[in-house]
Amino acid sequence: MSNGLDGKRAIVTGGGTGIGYAVALELARANVSVAITSRRAEVLEKAAATIRAEVGAEVLTVVADTGDDESVANLVATVNRELGGIDILVNNAAEQPAQHGSSYTDATDEWFQRQINVKVIGYLRTIRAVAPTMIASGWGRIINISGTGSRQTVSVIGSVRNASVTALTKNVADELGPHGINVTVVHPGATRTERYEELQRTSAFSESVRARLSDNVIGRVVEPEEVAWVVAFLASPRSVAITGDGIVAGGGVPGFIYY
Repeated sequence: MSNGLDGKRAIVTGGGTGIGYAVALELARANVSVAITSRRAEVLEKAAATIRAEVGAEVLTVVADTGDDESVANLVATVNRELGGIDILVNNAAEQPAQHGSSYTDATDEWFQRQINVKVIGYLRTIRAVAPTMIASGWGRIINISGTGSRQTVSVIGSVRNASVTALTKNVADELGPHGINVTVVHPGATRTERYEELQRTSAFSESVRARLSDNVIGRVVEPEEVAWVVAFLASPRSVAITGDGIVAGGGVPGFIYY
């Protein structure tokens, strides 16, 4: 049975690697015309070439910085022109690590402001840019990628930026809902991205850290495509009953009950 995504047009920010790439690939498999963005042209071209080879779909690449108003405006104008509209926005662009060091004393003002600008204000910046197109068509899906740090301590900056994305999501969802636009937030847990694999190779990635990251109900680290399956559903017309809420895609946190 069709998921209703055929012919839709999507932007995936931070779509060159990790979860963003997996989402772009999954949407392309569902016959969505996908535009991927990143600040690094070479990363985008490599990702687009891989998707084209695997799926046979054309992928639009746009170098963009979600931390800059003019760059985001150019991104949205380019996608509207090249794809003829925007139905889906997946906000995924973020810098890693969220914080250099785990203590509150490591949360420097400059880095904190940079992270909020790129991930929180950056998400809002992109939503503001695409919303008029979605409102005009009377339909849209916006999925914000946050993280389980919104519900647990990881670092001051990591938790604050993820919790802020959650609050942003609900506020925008209430406003855009009457226009046929659903806005949701997905909280991945430990996911086997390039960044995760890079951390595994460092001395800081101790056995205790490894055990904590895989301490979930399914007993293993989640794969990027498994998060992408959740995002693809939320991007589809079938997700119409879900808006303003968060979906945790971390394999289940043992022991906690959320209401």
